[in-house]
Amino acid sequence: MLTRVMYATVYVTDQDRALRFYTEQLGLEKRIDHTGPDGRFLTVGAPDHPFEIILWPHAAAVGQPAGREEADAPGPIFLESDDLRKDFALWRERGVEFDAPEPQEYAFGIRIEATDPDGNRISLRQQKPPIDAEG
Repeated sequence: MLTRVMYATVYVTDQDRALRFYTEQLGLEKRIDHTGPDGRFLTVGAPDHPFEIILWPHAAAVGQPAGREEADAPGPIFLESDDLRKDFALWRERGVEFDAPEPQEYAFGIRIEATDPDGNRISLRQQKPPIDAEG
């Protein structure tokens, strides 16, 4: 029986540049940085959360959207915020590129899409609080 999802892979052309983006701009933390016979195994993750993203070196365009015509398609990574509007302002100050000028309201909460330096889309979300069963 499967017990958890360990990793998801994002293909990047420059691991150091990707590491700076995911840590310094988005605020994730570096978890693993090990060079072995198959190359550099580099992961990032949200503080206090076990799931990790592998930043794997590969040629440009592998695993990335075909073009801007897919602008409504979600990215391969969904990151959740407890205050998306506040985080959005911070990320914008740090130079993160977004697909819209402000986060948008949806039935499930708030969302906006960002793009990493290799063109990988990142879905940033904030869920609506659960409705109180008594109120």
